[in-house]
This record gives sequence, C-alpha cells and structure tokens, in this order.
Amino acid sequence: MQPKTTRILSTVLIVLPALMLLASAGAKLAAAQQVVDALTKTGFIPFFPLPALAILELVVAALLLIPKTYKIGFFLVNGYLGGAAAIEIAGQGFPIALVLLSIIWVGVYLRDKTMFITAPRS
Repeated sequence: MQPKTTRILSTVLIVLPALMLLASAGAKLAAAQQVVDALTKTGFIPFFPLPALAILELVVAALLLIPKTYKIGFFLVNGYLGGAAAIEIAGQGFPIALVLLSIIWVGVYLRDKTMFITAPRS
C-alpha cells in the first residue's frame, strides 16, 4: 500500500472504534435503560457507577484520538476493552469489545509497527 493510503486506513481504523467508545460514554452519561439493564445484570453498577465508566471511556477515547498520546491511549484501551470482552464472554454474549479491539490493533499496527516489536533478550 501507498504511505498515504496506509495513513488514511490506519486513521479510519482507530477513529471508528474511538467514536463507538464516545457513543458508549454518551449512553452511560444519559443513563440509557439498555445500558443500565446490561450493567445491572453483570453486577457492575455498585462498583463502577455509570458516570465513572463514562469518564473512563471519554479519557481513553480522547487519548487514542490525539496523535501525541495515541500510544498511551492504545495501552489503556487494551485494558478497558479487554475487561469488557471478558465480561461479555462470561455473560455468554457476543464479544463486540474484541471486534473493536482487533480493529484498533490493525489501525495502530498500520500507523506504527514498532509498537509490536519486542525488545531483544540479553
């Protein structure tokens, strides 16, 4: 692929899931009934109130979208969506978080392959 095409594709693959995180944060801030029901069913509400989860999603998405902070955003979104995927799998639901995480991984890989290179062993 051409460098310009790769840059555009990586941006799209990072921005789309980040926008979904922002939409999810908005639903949590609005206390949408479907979100409240789902999080109540998992037993999450007493430990993490909706505004706290929404703020976490907003921060992670913002860090992922800002070019200078996308690396820390990438690591934080791995933790957040990894936990969300574990909850979805435990609840026997479709792990949409894994789909979002996979898309972000491809986008970050296209943007900066060095994020996935391990350090040499000494």
